[in-house]
Amino acid sequence: MYGLEVIFNYLGWIIAAIIIIWIFSMGIRIVRPLERGLIERLGKYRKFAQPGFHWLIPVVDRMFKINITERMMDINPQEVITKDNLNAKVDLMIYFKVGSDEEKVKKSIYNVDKFQTQIVSLSQTTARNVIGTMVFKEVNSERNRINTELKKTLDVEADAWGVSIVRVEMKEIVPPSDVQDTMNKVLKAENEKVAAIDYATATETQADGQRRAQIKQAEGIKQARILEAEGQASAIKKVADANAYQIQIVNQSIQANFKGQAEVYKKLETIQNSLKDNTKFVIDPHTSITNVIAEQMAGIIPLPAKREPDQTTTASAIDIATSDTGMMEVKSKSQRTRVRM
Repeated sequence: MYGLEVIFNYLGWIIAAIIIIWIFSMGIRIVRPLERGLIERLGKYRKFAQPGFHWLIPVVDRMFKINITERMMDINPQEVITKDNLNAKVDLMIYFKVGSDEEKVKKSIYNVDKFQTQIVSLSQTTARNVIGTMVFKEVNSERNRINTELKKTLDVEADAWGVSIVRVEMKEIVPPSDVQDTMNKVLKAENEKVAAIDYATATETQADGQRRAQIKQAEGIKQARILEAEGQASAIKKVADANAYQIQIVNQSIQANFKGQAEVYKKLETIQNSLKDNTKFVIDPHTSITNVIAEQMAGIIPLPAKREPDQTTTASAIDIATSDTGMMEVKSKSQRTRVRM
């Protein structure tokens, strides 16, 4: 008997321990860092639960957890009438989060029933109000402005629910098909216009570049010709200076050797010109030039006559003779001029 009592006693303690462990485990609650909790006791708010370990009295206490991370909600496309009476489908995305402090968490639970649903309805109504005051062209080109106005309006309303609207994005706006076709045509025409303007600008730039190149080339040719003319002028000046110097030397020589005999010097110069370049002249014997050549020049620079056997030659700088053909020959050492007598 005594042994049975001991066994039953141990079994009672084991059962009691199991019940206590079960009851304790039923009250364990773990709050993660991305969550916040509210603890109620018998239906009345008791305290705010931070991340970590919490134990509740089973059946008596109750915990409500709230996710405080940023979340995204895709609003189903809805038709919106713009100011110019066009029906456009608008697709929105809402990014929101519940505040992490005790007051915001209490608002998200006690001030609204399922705040996600409320945000969807509020965003649709706000989108109609904002887009309805704008023409379609503004809606399509000023998305940032629409996003900002939607966020501002939603943020004010959602603050009462402890929710902060992070941002609003208008994902897509679809006009009616006929309006879309017209917009495509207008866009194509504008693109062609821009392309034509760009092509004209490029052509003008190319033409301007060619014009500048031609101007530079003309300036280079002009400068080259100027330099060439300056070089020719310099050369002519130097030649003229040399001729002037030559004339000066000749004049000095004339003054020294032919002073008072200008006519003789002129005759000598005439003979010199007539004999250069191996030129032959046929001269009328009745002109005075015959006398110049035959009479005067024969005695200008006389040399002693020297006769060789079987030869008759006057050794002078210039020999004058009359041939059988009736021509008067005037010759120098290297050349001969015939003059008809």
